[in-house]
Amino acid sequence: MKEVKKYLSYLKKYWKKYKWLFILSVACVACEAVCDLLQPKFMSNLVDNGAVKGDLNYVIHMALIMLAITGAGAVFALTRNISASVASQSFGADLRNDMFAKIQSLSVENMDRFEGGSLITRMTNDVIQLQNFVNGMMRIFFKAPIMCIGAIVMAATLNWRTMPIIIPVIILVGFVIAMSMRLTYPRFAKVQQALDHLNTTMREYLAGIRLVKAFRRFKEEEQRFSNANNTLADNTVRANKILAVFSPLMNLCVNLSIALIIFIGSYWVDMKDMEVGQIMAFITYMTQILNSLGMISNVLNTFVRVKTSNERICAVFDAQTYTDRDTADTARRVSTEKNPASHIVFDNVGFEYKGSTGQAALSGLSFSVERGKTLGVIGPTGSGKSTLAALLMHFYGATQGQIRISGESIDEMPESVLRSQAAIVPQTASLFTGTIKENILWGREDASDSEVEEAASAAEAHSFISAMTEGYNTLIGQSGVNLSGGQKQRVSIARALIRRPEILTLDDCTSALDVMTEARVKRAIRHFSENMTCILITQRINTAMTCDKILVLDSGNQAGFGTHDELMETCPIYHDIYISQIGTQTNKPGKSENQKGAAV
Repeated sequence: MKEVKKYLSYLKKYWKKYKWLFILSVACVACEAVCDLLQPKFMSNLVDNGAVKGDLNYVIHMALIMLAITGAGAVFALTRNISASVASQSFGADLRNDMFAKIQSLSVENMDRFEGGSLITRMTNDVIQLQNFVNGMMRIFFKAPIMCIGAIVMAATLNWRTMPIIIPVIILVGFVIAMSMRLTYPRFAKVQQALDHLNTTMREYLAGIRLVKAFRRFKEEEQRFSNANNTLADNTVRANKILAVFSPLMNLCVNLSIALIIFIGSYWVDMKDMEVGQIMAFITYMTQILNSLGMISNVLNTFVRVKTSNERICAVFDAQTYTDRDTADTARRVSTEKNPASHIVFDNVGFEYKGSTGQAALSGLSFSVERGKTLGVIGPTGSGKSTLAALLMHFYGATQGQIRISGESIDEMPESVLRSQAAIVPQTASLFTGTIKENILWGREDASDSEVEEAASAAEAHSFISAMTEGYNTLIGQSGVNLSGGQKQRVSIARALIRRPEILTLDDCTSALDVMTEARVKRAIRHFSENMTCILITQRINTAMTCDKILVLDSGNQAGFGTHDELMETCPIYHDIYISQIGTQTNKPGKSENQKGAAV
């Protein structure tokens, strides 16, 4: 009952929009049920008062009435089906739109709770389950109890003698339905989880298909998909086995009761306690009870699946958005000191991913970057460089310390304000299906053609775009499959530059470019906007050397901060990176004079 209330409260949002269709459908269902319930009564009269007595006029009269009732029932059924279909399909479309809008509003931190394949399943299969349930609720759910209760009442009004047979059967069938629901719910929950895993497996394969071909991992991927597919099939079979047992058992109980009525009814007819037409009506009413209980069972079995789907959809809607973030802890743990002179300030910033059992991803970062300057971030793989970029964009909230932009904490800054000031070019270039121009305009839709070309020129992309037959109208395949890695990176940079952000974060996004092209891109970016603060995350020491300040990270800790010359004297890690890439032996910082001499 608690789950039903939660489900109904969830549908309340759509009630105002579709209530008239819902009311029309329910009214038609009730009228259709009444028509069906009247048929056995008139049939009983036709047999007992017409056919048995040989009154042909009475038979024709009753037959015409039954025909009219059947026609009215068909009209009600047609209206009910149309209104139910329109309402359920519209509900499904609105629900998918609302889910997509909710997913867009989730922070990256909350998005990490859901796998990509799981979100796809929730927006497709789970929504379809709810949509079908709404359709069935408007078409069947209300008709089944009306038919069941109505058939019992109509049978009792004909002759009360059948009640000792009908009532125990209904109780027994109700017990069977309850046991079926209790056993099938956990099994259908596993079916949905297995479907999630299958979608995720397929999604990962499609995303890495080139890597699979390069390493010839076909058999391994086939085995991985086969395991996920077989798990889904096995779980579905286990769930359906319960239905395979209980559905025939329910039919057996009701059919035995019909056989019992026929057997005992023949005795009642001989004793003149009942008429033949009444026995026929009782059998028809018992059949209607059987069908109604079967419909109720199907609805409840569907509800078992819908219950799981509803919980998974509610988990998405219940996920916390960026604007819902509780800032109480943030206000408590951060400093109130402001430093407007520096554009970006990291004040003892630390971060740890949720569920992490190892050391913090970042710890104790304290540095500042002045407006219009370039900060290079360098360090070994896994040192936390990309995590720093994610914190600056507020994809995640710092678990320690404070990040300030122009003196204001980003925890207190509206998302719209932060996103208008900052732009990021991630490590992996992500392009969308469409033209090159559309992908660049994705950064700012109202940009002119000249601004598009200016941004592309700054990203060193204008030359290769102009060389294409369609130029900026060249269509890009899914994820930019018809562009090289370097071309995709340059289009991504152009997409960020066209926003003219105050802060631009380049997260190792020039790794596919040669050194000369990378140098030209950096110079062009600087000339593109002299007041833009740039955070340049890189693995190349010669790229970091040209920055105004350099931040050195090591295992999430701040190993050094300063200019190239300062770090060569004070930061051993930076010195080691320089030696490994440049290959020039110099005195290593932190050694004694004797050690320095030995090193040379």
